[in-house]
Amino acid sequence: MINKLLIVGCGLIGSSILKKVCKKKIAKKVFVYEKSKKNQRILKRFKLKFELIKKMDKKISESDFVVICAPLSEYEKIFSLFNKYLKKNVVVTDVGSAKKRIITKINKIKRKDINWISSHPIAGSEVSGPSNGDEDLFINKWSVIIKQKNSSSSQMKKIMKFWKFLGSKSVIMDADQHDRIFAITSHLPHLIAYNLILTATNFKSSNKNNILKFSAGGLRDFSRIAASNEIMWRDIFFSNKNNISKAIDLFIKNLNQFKKDINSKNNKSIIKKLIQTKKVRSKIIKLK
Repeated sequence: MINKLLIVGCGLIGSSILKKVCKKKIAKKVFVYEKSKKNQRILKRFKLKFELIKKMDKKISESDFVVICAPLSEYEKIFSLFNKYLKKNVVVTDVGSAKKRIITKINKIKRKDINWISSHPIAGSEVSGPSNGDEDLFINKWSVIIKQKNSSSSQMKKIMKFWKFLGSKSVIMDADQHDRIFAITSHLPHLIAYNLILTATNFKSSNKNNILKFSAGGLRDFSRIAASNEIMWRDIFFSNKNNISKAIDLFIKNLNQFKKDINSKNNKSIIKKLIQTKKVRSKIIKLK
């Protein structure tokens, strides 16, 4: 059990952690820092035992385990306050979706006696905010734990144990591997979704047709992904820009090949592509 837990930022992920922690009594005391007044009002309606703090000051020095659930662009500001107020040997993790760039930046300013081991729970939704928090959000989902050169094995175990309490399965990666993998499996799909909806909007404007009313399942599914939090995704795109740029280049190359096959009516080539991708889809479903 954790003695005193601090959750920094309480949107979808933070509130889901909060609900699970309180229900399972994973921590003796829970502090929540949330700067949004709207979110503060929602959190106050939760029938849970925690203390809402509106300012990160001496109060956070009581914490011995911290989870950052704020956008990546907030990390520098957050760690500057941690440097000032957190006690020695506190364990800190986070839920950010891009790693190498932010880890490099924070390691330059972070106090050495703050044990930060970055995490990425592969759980989420297109909805955001504490009103959508789900205590079961992490059950049977992967949580990636980022190993650095100076990572303590005992601290790594604490982080893995925490995610296990929430229902997750853990896997260890380094920051490079993480960012390459998720550029393809998560970041590029979200970017494509945003671009597809933008393309549909442009098409609607240029053709003066209300195509959105006739949106089939494909466009509707993409619009769900494109409803994700814009600040969070801006930060992810900027933080993992090199890997995402490479993924975009590969996507454009394949898209141009599809275009070439369609224009030339290359039956053999396009059927082969469609069959291959269907097989991959089947494997993804089997792996859950």
